[in-house]
Amino acid sequence: MKLFNLILLISAINLGACAQQDNTTDRALTTATAGNEPLPDAVVNELNEQALGDTVVKTEEEWRQQLTPEEYQVLREEGTELAFRNEFNDNKRRGVYSCAACGNPMFTSETKFESGTGWPSFYAPISEKRVKEVDDRALGMLRTEVECSRCGSHIGHVFPDGPKPTGLRYCLNSIALDFEEK
Repeated sequence: MKLFNLILLISAINLGACAQQDNTTDRALTTATAGNEPLPDAVVNELNEQALGDTVVKTEEEWRQQLTPEEYQVLREEGTELAFRNEFNDNKRRGVYSCAACGNPMFTSETKFESGTGWPSFYAPISEKRVKEVDDRALGMLRTEVECSRCGSHIGHVFPDGPKPTGLRYCLNSIALDFEEK
């Protein structure tokens, strides 16, 4: 029982940390202004117009066979990876971030910014049709969960404290994403 309580406490701290952002300084620096050139307009336009593809429907057993245990815990069981100890938080390369479960392109380096939370953050998806936002009432909080619109996998959460032009912060799990450099 003590181990369960410890795990629950650590999970609550991790989840709460994603919801917190230091707004005392303007740390919202996009990848493009951090030293990399933006993606070519043709790449972004192609992603915006690209068909979403068929909805992916699998049994939980099929997902378990496809994903690593860590990926399954985040993508299918709505877990959260550790802050600052993930692959894409500090990624400054330009490219496209896709759902690790089904390959749906969801975000680009164009909208990635440094939020200071320890998770990769974006102020907008490639297209509204690429993500699904649902109410998350876990742990006694009301948050907005971000899911892949193609396969329903948990990607992260979105908060209303991001930079212009949207004012949103999509706080995502690196393990829920694949990255393709462009």
